[in-house]
Amino acid sequence: MSLASVLLTVALAILGLSLLLVLGRFVLGPSALDRLVALDALVAVIMCGLMAQVALSRDSAIVPTIVAVSLVGFLGSSTVARFVGRKRSGGGS
Repeated sequence: MSLASVLLTVALAILGLSLLLVLGRFVLGPSALDRLVALDALVAVIMCGLMAQVALSRDSAIVPTIVAVSLVGFLGSSTVARFVGRKRSGGGS
């Protein structure tokens, strides 16, 4: 086993731990905005895990999945933030 594969395996383990912590915040978050931030962090951790898997396996077939996950995460976050902003400002257009 090379040093790079050991480091990537350690990185995947740390990402797994951070995934558990983010899921805990998502479940226990007291407000909707806390859950939104946790969901953004969840998407980021999943993307990092996929990128580490690409680096470990040296197979670039997963890259379009990473792009799709990032786009869906961005669109979802911006949509929810827009609706929360409208709700707080009084509802206008």
